[in-house]
Amino acid sequence: MQFFIVVYGAPQRGQGAWSAYRFACSALAAGHSIYRVFFYHDGIYNGAHNGRPPQDESNLSELWSELEQREKLDLVVCISAAKRRGVFDRAEAKRYDSSPSLAPGFELSGLGQYADGLLVADRCISFGD
Repeated sequence: MQFFIVVYGAPQRGQGAWSAYRFACSALAAGHSIYRVFFYHDGIYNGAHNGRPPQDESNLSELWSELEQREKLDLVVCISAAKRRGVFDRAEAKRYDSSPSLAPGFELSGLGQYADGLLVADRCISFGD
């Protein structure tokens, strides 16, 4: 089965973001594939590398980046939601005279990627708070 995962929740609030990550890992371990992970609303903070959790907590952004490297996942952060919250890749940071804050392995893109995921994947699973 091929999944499209949508993450609405920020890593520091609730369990939605963590549940999405655990679901992705479990689905891959069970032999399923993930077409795309789309981060929307406060879920875009999963793709920001400028936040640092306390030392005794895992960094979800780094975990997603590692999973992307290992599994070659498509991690898409909604560009409108990201700009609204101050999360930029290199190109957008230059455009707004800011610093890039998008974590490695994530890319900014629009809602067309969301619609594409709905059309292509067998199932859409959403996580949020």
